[in-house]
Amino acid sequence: MRSRRSPSLPRLFALTAAAVMGLAGLSAVRAEPQNLTRLKEEIATYIDSGAYHREIAQVATQAQAWLEQRVAQRKPGERLIVIFDLDETLLSNLPSMRPLDFGYVPDVWDAWVHAGRAPAIAPILGVYSAARRLGFAIVLLTGREERYRTGTEKNLRAIGCDAYAALILKPDADPETTGAFKLAERRRLAADGGTIVANIGDQESDFEGGESERDFKLPDPFYLTK
Repeated sequence: MRSRRSPSLPRLFALTAAAVMGLAGLSAVRAEPQNLTRLKEEIATYIDSGAYHREIAQVATQAQAWLEQRVAQRKPGERLIVIFDLDETLLSNLPSMRPLDFGYVPDVWDAWVHAGRAPAIAPILGVYSAARRLGFAIVLLTGREERYRTGTEKNLRAIGCDAYAALILKPDADPETTGAFKLAERRRLAADGGTIVANIGDQESDFEGGESERDFKLPDPFYLTK
């Protein structure tokens, strides 16, 4: 029987190099997403470090400065409107999201909204107060459905935001995207003779299609609404 020979040293190097290249190729093909646990830890650090709240405050400062500038340019008879989104704009749902590790449980969400206990996001509440003081018509435009109206109104009263021109909620079971729904409502407000001076929200869908003079996007790493 012929004995099995070990590969020569140069051949061994060649085989090792080929194996490494194969692994490198596999790594390049398999673009693994970032681990969900690490993403959640990054979000928690973003909140706890104060960065999330600082960025909100920066946007709020810019929005209020624009409102003060724009009201000084108001034309006679011009009806100036400021639009506020609700969730993660005027209202914070962090007290509900964090115990769920940023997850979404429909029954828990329903109970949370119906209870009307979401705290205000203070810098945006300040913009709301400034808009009232400056004489803007305030429109609250949300992707929440009509079935949440009672709980939403309760929540708005609790944070002192019950003085507004309109609270517009999405019809129940409406198949239309939130972005399309909000765009249609902005167009309706403009067609009724209003000038939308500022639109303040946390989702890209809040600004889909434009129809406002200035948009103010707040940070939201928690979820995506289309």
